[in-house]
Amino acid sequence: MDAILNLDGSILLWIQDHLRADFITPAVKVITHLGDKGIFWIALALVLIAFRRTRRIGLTCALAMLFGLMLTNLLIKPLVARVRPYEVVEGLTRIIEAQRETSFPSGHTTCGLACAWVIFRMAPKKYGVPTLALAILIALSRMYVGVHYPTDILGGAAIGLSCAALALRLVPRAEEKWPRLRKML
Repeated sequence: MDAILNLDGSILLWIQDHLRADFITPAVKVITHLGDKGIFWIALALVLIAFRRTRRIGLTCALAMLFGLMLTNLLIKPLVARVRPYEVVEGLTRIIEAQRETSFPSGHTTCGLACAWVIFRMAPKKYGVPTLALAILIALSRMYVGVHYPTDILGGAAIGLSCAALALRLVPRAEEKWPRLRKML
């Protein structure tokens, strides 16, 4: 376990020393804040729900994010209680405000990938690919700004993708079981 923690910290220091640059930092800060509290992804799901043609996609996104929220914020984060990297990695400087919650897994990553994977799987690729790319950029930005370890991102990605896969399986089954639901979607 110590080897993983050391590698996590080393990767963050490498990012800080070799990838951070004054000319891209403002853009990365904007990207990272798009994931704050899941507001961007929740708003996107609500917009999709508002239109009949995309309602099924929006509801599947909402379900995937709900699963992700329950697993990440209500179960795993309190259980693991991992300290943020900027608090323990010597020499690491965060470049955004201190985060209130614990570090593992990344909620930004969980929420973003839960929603984006559903869109990638259900919508035309011209929408799915950029949405998935944005979720990945938000996830990577969390390491750039110094608030998440790489394993936090990997954990959040695994949870987000799993929650999306579960929602993608449950919605069609619910439609089969309850035909009236299919008419509403």
